[in-house]
Amino acid sequence: MKKKSRRNFIKSIAALGAGAAIVSPLSGMTGDSHEMLASENEENKDDTLNSKSTTVSILQTTDVHCQIHPHDELFWENNQAVFRKTGGYAYIASMLQKLKKKNPNTFIIDTGDMFQGSELSVKTTGRAFVPILNALNYDLYLPGNWEVVFGKKNMQTLLGSLNAPKICANMYHDLGEGKKGELIFQPYTIWNVAGAKIGFLGYTDPWVPTRQNPSYSKGILYTKPEENLAHYVDVLKNQEQCSFVIIIAHLGLSQQIALANMPECDGVNYILGGDTHERVRKPIECKYAKVVEPGAFGSFIGKLDLTIENGIITKDEYELLEVTTSQIKSDGKIQELLEEKESTYKEHINTVVGYSTIPLYRYFVVENPIDTLILNAMKWKFPEIDIALVNGFRFCPPRATPDSSGNIPITNGFIFDMLPVDHVLRTAKVTGLQIGEWLEKELNNVFAKDASKRIGGWMVKFKGMEVGFHAFAPMGSRVKSITCKGESIDLKKQYSILSCERDGDPLDMLCRIKGVADAQNTSTTIHEVLLEYLAANSPVTPVPSKNAQILDAPETLLSQVTGVDYTFR
Repeated sequence: MKKKSRRNFIKSIAALGAGAAIVSPLSGMTGDSHEMLASENEENKDDTLNSKSTTVSILQTTDVHCQIHPHDELFWENNQAVFRKTGGYAYIASMLQKLKKKNPNTFIIDTGDMFQGSELSVKTTGRAFVPILNALNYDLYLPGNWEVVFGKKNMQTLLGSLNAPKICANMYHDLGEGKKGELIFQPYTIWNVAGAKIGFLGYTDPWVPTRQNPSYSKGILYTKPEENLAHYVDVLKNQEQCSFVIIIAHLGLSQQIALANMPECDGVNYILGGDTHERVRKPIECKYAKVVEPGAFGSFIGKLDLTIENGIITKDEYELLEVTTSQIKSDGKIQELLEEKESTYKEHINTVVGYSTIPLYRYFVVENPIDTLILNAMKWKFPEIDIALVNGFRFCPPRATPDSSGNIPITNGFIFDMLPVDHVLRTAKVTGLQIGEWLEKELNNVFAKDASKRIGGWMVKFKGMEVGFHAFAPMGSRVKSITCKGESIDLKKQYSILSCERDGDPLDMLCRIKGVADAQNTSTTIHEVLLEYLAANSPVTPVPSKNAQILDAPETLLSQVTGVDYTFR
């Protein structure tokens, strides 16, 4: 029988089946028809047997933090810091295009912190990055914890202006008085490729109102992933018939590992994570899913290859690709776009405001040169204050390359990289007892044995007191000693503290210390203090002074993640 006749026959069978559901379409077939259908099935069987497997690639960037140009990146090799130039959107674009050209079955995602982290972002309220991200042709986005930095409405506008879908299953409109409205973004999306359906489900950090200025996320209610995870996995697996389920997450590596070990995660294959800037080079095997995280600042691209055979994913392979600028040709069109968006602000961004004699970075859990620089400036400006405090931020790429002066230049732009929000400095008074209780809570946020209780960034940083602690002791017994001005801290005595005001915090809270007394805003901001300090003291040498002494681990600890097969490098 000719192919045309065969197609017409199949159409007629389909019509009969639709019009007479209780009658088997095969009951009216003649002997010739049965023979023909058997021949058709045999041909399909042969086609199936001869079909080749297909490899699909999922490429991930995360936590770029608006770093549009190549930068010095820190690698830990042979127990020492080594710096190489990496990143930059023109180089990321070139690498993504090359990978997609090699394999057209490629899906590109970014899992958050796209709109915070640089002066260009602040000056344009993130708008400069919309055309840049659209030009990179991403297929999917997840909002990170810092997407709310300009407020809810701006977050919706910025993400809504991106061409690709956005997913997040745990961000809801706040209807007031704790009442939860609709999801702000769709919870999941599905990629149909090579006969397989791959489901993507999104979750971002539910601790945003605690970790950051509460005002940023006003109007948003967050829930923990485990509250609806099992429901959506059921939808993807049983309703949508997905053969592979991936969570794209911005929870932090510890939280992602904890989630992958929860029964609610049964049915999930991978968690492609973000937030804590960890560099997972080999998937971390958990009870229900594998977990990865591809670094930060555009220095890496995570690449997950899935092998599909007859609509079933039979193999997965993962690698972390370094975006090394010396080995990649930048994309000319993206470079032109970057220059155009930065042109109005370029002169100010690149103006040198001071110098450092040592590399500046924020990669160690306990103390780092960047935070030491900030604390030194605060104590220099306010010498009468007993203790200066700085949050344990992770963002800001390193700066390690000297200029013709032989020292490392610090620019206006780098001030924004270190501290994108120019907070007013605030003073207050606290008792020694409050300091001790607060330190125990802060240390537990970083080093809790239960991975699900590790939230936030690195350790809080301080100058004016010295603290000895056991990171891996039980909750409430980590702090072994606290001294201030050479004397053991007096639990009943009041001490003056200095830190950045957080918009939305109550007046009696400073740096997450509750119940502070005599809180008062100063007349200066953290940026103003840094600029004044650098003008008077440059070049600076902000060597960490071991105000925080970890007693049961090396001071060069590079990750808070323990108990799994993972090493930061």
